[in-house]
Amino acid sequence: MPQVRSGYEDAGVRNWYLPVHASAFATRNLAKLGDSEATRLVQMKHLVCACTGMPEQNQEWLMEFAHATAETEMQVLSAMRPTTKIGEAYQYSNMLAAAAGFVGGYAAYPKRELGAAYDEAMRTRVFEPLGMKSTTFDYDRALRSNHATPHSEDVDGKVQVGTTAGNRAVVPIRPAAGAWSNAHDVALYVQMELANGKLPNGQRYVSEKNLLARRERQSTPEPDLAYGMGLETNTRYGTPLIHHGGSMFGLRSDMFWLPEHDIGGVILTNADSGRGVRDIYQRKVLEVLFDGKPEADEDLATYAKNRKDHIAKERMRLVVPAAEDAVTALAKRYVSPVLGEISVERKGRTTIFDFGEWKSTVASRKNDDGSISFFTIDAGVDNDELVVAQRDGKRALLINDRQMEYVFLEK
Repeated sequence: MPQVRSGYEDAGVRNWYLPVHASAFATRNLAKLGDSEATRLVQMKHLVCACTGMPEQNQEWLMEFAHATAETEMQVLSAMRPTTKIGEAYQYSNMLAAAAGFVGGYAAYPKRELGAAYDEAMRTRVFEPLGMKSTTFDYDRALRSNHATPHSEDVDGKVQVGTTAGNRAVVPIRPAAGAWSNAHDVALYVQMELANGKLPNGQRYVSEKNLLARRERQSTPEPDLAYGMGLETNTRYGTPLIHHGGSMFGLRSDMFWLPEHDIGGVILTNADSGRGVRDIYQRKVLEVLFDGKPEADEDLATYAKNRKDHIAKERMRLVVPAAEDAVTALAKRYVSPVLGEISVERKGRTTIFDFGEWKSTVASRKNDDGSISFFTIDAGVDNDELVVAQRDGKRALLINDRQMEYVFLEK
């Protein structure tokens, strides 16, 4: 079967309440956050509850990963500071989800490198017992086998084959979203969840108590949604629907199950537009099962139209190729102490920002306040906005990522 990336978290760590700071993991200085009080309070369950108050800070691992390892990524945690107290708000953190997996791997194989320990723990304690023979964290193995190719819209809304370069960013934090799998294998995992921790042969795989504890509310993304430990419960339609998705560039996945009805499903897509299809697919399943009001087909048509309209609206404001006067004012190279370097390249009238691990053609835009922004526009990369600015008398490019601002200064 075609293999696509799946973003489910593992169920291999049995002691969800182990304080991180008290584990042997901390002796390698890898269980330290940028706030001493948060370090003292955070427990294993908090790493996968989206409730610690830690911001996403995705740019660090998405942009600077060529030489990253599981251990170097975990050291990034020491610079992360919460923006709210534990339990006050829903904030998803890929870095904390990765930490949860690596703590589990370290507990099983403390003498191995963190990534190798996690891979082996998942292979022996999750994939093999569940019969998930095609699932792997080995990126190169996945690309050598029969696999799905990611797709994304370009700046004009035309679907293109996307580059896979940026998806290698997840390898050093692979517990968060780094598994390659297929519908059959993920369905085996869903089957175990529906059986409350039993394997098809009736053997107990994980205790029902621990399994169900992962579904208990830890944070609330929306009124009808409860986020537990790596699982979200949706009660919008009257019956609990438990699910979790995964996303990388051009690859979107989800798995879900209805525990009260012994029914589950898996959806794996190889296009960025699959992000919206996932929820609509769940709605369609509910309509078929319970003869519900037909909404999914119309929702899908509306989603497709809105997506196309949004791309067209954004395109009207962009200058492609990037405006010559804006490009001429750029430095040749920029550097950020956190996100690495950007080289500005020209090929004819085309301007390319090379981030080292990946590169993209850029468009320009004049903003309402008179400033100039550049946007990465190639299919298969994140559509980053870099604002032209001055800092300390030098030319600069700024990335504003929700609660974080990253500064690249001319080199």
